[in-house]
Amino acid sequence: MNTLRHNDVSAAKLRDALVDTLLANSMITSPEVERAFRTVPRHLFVADGTPLEVTYNIDNSVAIKRGPDGVIISSTSAAYIQARMIEQAGLTAGMSVLEIGSGGFNAALLAEIVGPDGRVVSVDIDPDVTDRAREVLEQTGYGNRVDVVLADAENPLPGLHEPFDAILVTVGAWDLAPAWLTHLVEGGTIVVPLRMNGVTRVIGFRREDDHLVSTSSEVAGFVSMQGDGARDERVFLLPDRNGYHVKLRFEGDVPAGLDQLDGVLATERTEAWSGVTIKHGVSFADLHLWLAVFLPGFCKLAVDEGTDLAAERKGWFPFGAVHGDSFAYLAVRPLPEGGGSEFGARAYGAHGDDAATALVEQIQAWDRHGRDREPTFTYWPTGSDRPEFGKDTAVLVKTHGVATISWPRAASAAR
Repeated sequence: MNTLRHNDVSAAKLRDALVDTLLANSMITSPEVERAFRTVPRHLFVADGTPLEVTYNIDNSVAIKRGPDGVIISSTSAAYIQARMIEQAGLTAGMSVLEIGSGGFNAALLAEIVGPDGRVVSVDIDPDVTDRAREVLEQTGYGNRVDVVLADAENPLPGLHEPFDAILVTVGAWDLAPAWLTHLVEGGTIVVPLRMNGVTRVIGFRREDDHLVSTSSEVAGFVSMQGDGARDERVFLLPDRNGYHVKLRFEGDVPAGLDQLDGVLATERTEAWSGVTIKHGVSFADLHLWLAVFLPGFCKLAVDEGTDLAAERKGWFPFGAVHGDSFAYLAVRPLPEGGGSEFGARAYGAHGDDAATALVEQIQAWDRHGRDREPTFTYWPTGSDRPEFGKDTAVLVKTHGVATISWPRAASAAR
């Protein structure tokens, strides 16, 4: 708990300003969620010493716990995504809700919305996190309104016999555990940050018979799930001439023959440009998702300081693909007179031209058939009566089922 209680008047002003911004940006759309955000003192739930300006900034998450390597493994999420996820869940007074991933603040918001006749259970695998959540909830007056449970939510939770109206998953999940659906009523909603080949969308799913259909989606990132539901990336290191590395990160299947990339960064770099442009300040997050599901050999990139790519960081994005003995990555170049940027690809390898062309073709396909069109998501658990998926539907095979993504009038002809 943050023992720097600050000036109550200052905290209240910043909290109201945050809520006003969330309302203005349509991140809060219901009076129930507005009231909860104006009521619960976020600054009493974050880590000691966190400044008020950080606590009540719309985009700031605040670390709760870090691993031995310094990586955040639990946090209080940014206010905007907490608001959006609660709105996605469609909570009202009297509902029961299960939160997977504890922290305290989000559970208190849920308790305010469902009220005294509702039910909130918050579960986490880490005893440090659950102990802290119980402490801050007790100290802020929510101790008797939230049940905090220490367990791995990948498995059925003992003692929870009545299903929940809604489930909010507040950690990045590679798959949906069968136990979650066991705990969800027919017609209920589960909101989950689902990782799809390394790209995350916070999806609101409604349960319909034997499968789940999306009702909403948001762009956000989350710390990864721990325990039985964890899914690690595989990382392949490409050394450059100075001994630094470009890291290719694969969440799905790793392409065969990665040894062909040995020494690839010593080859001449090539590039290709798509003719697809975008104005400054406009989101193109769905391009990342399109590439993740339609571009063969897709991977995410990370680079050491000292590499050529690090020196050019403003001209590329950390998404690319392996293409045989070559690899390409998403790049941009400025348009004249500040008119925005053009998407393209830069590539290394003996067949870098082919790798860059393959990426550019998918940029163009997204522009024709996916741009400014909201994708829909479906999840089919193992054993469900799945239909035949059309060639315009991206199919991602998971451990416990299949996730599909469709864009209206998706681009079969372009692929």
